[in-house]
Amino acid sequence: MRYEFLSDEWFDKVDELIARAGDLEIPDAMKQAEVNVTVVSQRGETQLHMKDGLFYRGHQASMPTRLTLSAELARRIFVDGDVTAGVEGFLEGQIKVEGDLASVVKLQTTMPSEPQKRLTREIAAITV
Repeated sequence: MRYEFLSDEWFDKVDELIARAGDLEIPDAMKQAEVNVTVVSQRGETQLHMKDGLFYRGHQASMPTRLTLSAELARRIFVDGDVTAGVEGFLEGQIKVEGDLASVVKLQTTMPSEPQKRLTREIAAITV
């Protein structure tokens, strides 16, 4: 079954996939990044935060960095695994960054591990 990107059902299924994935061998630069992310779509805004290399629902007050981007760009980055989309989006002004820009640059230059790539493919397979 496939689920609409960022829907509650999609988040629930992604949580299941993460739980089954085991050790994702997340690179240190990704583990250290603490970022609030606001994804803007026609339905409104979806708030996420990244901690320990994983995304969770909602914002956390303690995060030093805030990103805002479109749902289309978020999908390219997080679901399609398009590593260049984030850099291009930032350079073209499609990603708004507030706070610690250095952590975002580290994320852009850090390649995901093989288990992370596998998880990304699984997430793409369940995403409409």
